[in-house]
Amino acid sequence: MSLPAPRPLSVAELDLDAPDGPVLDFRPAPGGPDVVPGDVYALVRLRGRPAATVVGAFTEGEDPAEVLAGLARRRLRETEDKAGTKGSSAERLAAERLAAERSEAATRPQAAPSAPPRASVVVATRERPESLARALDSLLAQDHPDHELIVVDNAPRTTATHTLVTRGYAGRVRYVREDTPGLAVAHNTGLAAAEGTVVAFTDDDVIADPHWLTALTAPFAADPGLGCVTGLILPARLSTPAQVLLESHGGFAKGFAPRLYDPARPPADEPLFPFTAGSFGSGANMAFRARALRAAGGFDPATGTGTAAKGGDDLYAFVAVLSAGFRLRYTAEALVWHHHRDTWQDLRNQAYGYGAGLTAYLTAILVRSPRLLPALLARLPRGLAYARTMTAQRGEADGGVPGEHGTHHHPWPPALSRLERRGMLYGPLGYAKSRARLAARGTPGAPTRPATDAPAQAAPAAPSRRQGRNPR
Repeated sequence: MSLPAPRPLSVAELDLDAPDGPVLDFRPAPGGPDVVPGDVYALVRLRGRPAATVVGAFTEGEDPAEVLAGLARRRLRETEDKAGTKGSSAERLAAERLAAERSEAATRPQAAPSAPPRASVVVATRERPESLARALDSLLAQDHPDHELIVVDNAPRTTATHTLVTRGYAGRVRYVREDTPGLAVAHNTGLAAAEGTVVAFTDDDVIADPHWLTALTAPFAADPGLGCVTGLILPARLSTPAQVLLESHGGFAKGFAPRLYDPARPPADEPLFPFTAGSFGSGANMAFRARALRAAGGFDPATGTGTAAKGGDDLYAFVAVLSAGFRLRYTAEALVWHHHRDTWQDLRNQAYGYGAGLTAYLTAILVRSPRLLPALLARLPRGLAYARTMTAQRGEADGGVPGEHGTHHHPWPPALSRLERRGMLYGPLGYAKSRARLAARGTPGAPTRPATDAPAQAAPAAPSRRQGRNPR
């Protein structure tokens, strides 16, 4: 018997004074509708800092803040317990990182932090002026003291984006046109135009937390060898079955535990490092030290949405920067709210594109850096054995997800799994087609600014990618 379609959830933010403390604030997610009786998906903050997610339900007459606060306190206690002897090894590792971060935050001196570096924010877009305006409004409200906004209008069919940016945001947002279709080409165009020490990339369908850019760029000031920082992506709405199903099986989130990926010290829990680029972050929330990304050759223009490769541009850039010897950091404090696509057809397209982008990016890495092939082959047997022990879903240490995650309430449709596998088979061919089309157009392969200044440490012998259910 088939199970009913996932029910919609309200999306909210809950701020606590401490893991067992009182409620400081409760409100709907930015840009979202009011919270109504029924199921609620909530981000839990500790004095403003993202710490977990919970899913709960309240009825008419109940206080949703108190109902969810009780669940949040239990969730945070469970995370602390798993940092001890309970839970699987993967759960303990994630919980230990999160517990250490909380402990460090509690004892951190309150001295003013060093100023984050000057930043450029690049938003590539195509014919979505309404969602772009929503994203730009949130980006203009950032607390970062020194940044610029650049919109790259990719292969436009109309003047809608140009009109929006040059009239509605004149003097506050720079407009750049790129006629060659493809997200990676658009990102390279933005990188070439950027004046910041750090270049951040996000999508036109997000709402950025006011502290997003500061949290995303501040780590570069503390670590000269850092090449990339990624952040947390949560759903802005869970109004349709497709949105709920996507978030139930991973969405874009990478959890709340901070993580540093260092090519000089490959992580023991990722045997394929750094080829498991999907565990590092996603393109809707990433920043690069400009010289590091340029030194790595920028994005591969034959990858990404809008090309025959379907995706993989962000994964390629992560591995390219790590392979150049730079470090990558993930921080949940850099938060954006993503508007997942609404329909089942959107989800089908994402599943296929995810599979295609994965193998397209791996093909791109090996085509452009063939020296990495021996390392990949050497790691493959252990990586495959490790993959068999991994669940396709996030562990509980990462927080609550819709549908009582870990149960079969929202099973992943076999048809979507088949689409992912078909996409994976297609990816190398799609990449080859994309390269051929770019060659016919005479499109350059990388940003025009000179690539200089790689860090002193040696490039890693190989990359890795832990694969989860995370169709993008």
